[in-house]
Amino acid sequence: MTSAIADQAPAEPSVTDYDRAHLKLYLRLLDADAERAPWEEISRLLLDIDPARDRERARLRYETHLARARWMTDQGYLDLLKSGGS
Repeated sequence: MTSAIADQAPAEPSVTDYDRAHLKLYLRLLDADAERAPWEEISRLLLDIDPARDRERARLRYETHLARARWMTDQGYLDLLKSGGS
């Protein structure tokens, strides 16, 4: 990953710079979720946090980023289309 992963994904009603920097992460989260990978494994491999060391923080990071990834596929992509994906 090129950008640090925040403990919580954005919750703004429009696409943020953070979202743009983490589009690939969002896609990988959606793929892992579709494959029913355990959230602990996803946290370790994709979100750069070990749930064995900090379970609550890892769970929050996982849940908010997965929710944001879903939001991007439902609504956020419209912002990207309007802005030309930049």
